[in-house]
Amino acid sequence: MIAWSIEAALRSKCFDKVVVSTDDPKIAQISAQYGAEVPFMRPDELSDDYTGTTPVIQHAIKWHQQNGLSPDNVCCVYATAPFISPMDLSKGLEILERQKVEYVFSATTYPFPIQRAIRLDSNGRVEMLNPDHFTTRSQDLEELYHDAGQFYWGRADAWLNERIIFSKTSKVILLPSHRVQDIDTQEDWYRAEWMFKSMQAETNSY
Repeated sequence: MIAWSIEAALRSKCFDKVVVSTDDPKIAQISAQYGAEVPFMRPDELSDDYTGTTPVIQHAIKWHQQNGLSPDNVCCVYATAPFISPMDLSKGLEILERQKVEYVFSATTYPFPIQRAIRLDSNGRVEMLNPDHFTTRSQDLEELYHDAGQFYWGRADAWLNERIIFSKTSKVILLPSHRVQDIDTQEDWYRAEWMFKSMQAETNSY
């Protein structure tokens, strides 16, 4: 998967450098094999299961600044994004450079109106998250979106100052839902494999 993300970044021709931040020597080796640079190993304090994206990007920016490079625009590309597109990366950079925003990231629609979501209590009984919408037709509800978990373009100062990504200073590249699958579980992996095969059969472009 990380090879796919690296190759998409390289094919987009958006980057002066494609850098992988990792604490794993095997991942570092694979990343270099596929054309990325691994100029540093990520420190232990940024390599646990609780560290967010922003501190990792901050570390990478500061490392480059300390080594004589001052990036203006920085893109975080997730390794767990098997359907990331070079074209979408290019579109994101174009928006960041031409418009007065601090971040650009990929997003997609929810498959069903979340205003009609239900939850289960400790006894397994159902309650609506928003009971006021019980009788509202699905087509009358506002369409809402979620982060696609693929990439985040941001201005270097926005990353360094921890400005919030999900805010009015951001714009999105909207993706069709069939091109969005984050990989967190084994089930996600199986679903992504079937999606990948289907796209290969239909377009022969993935």
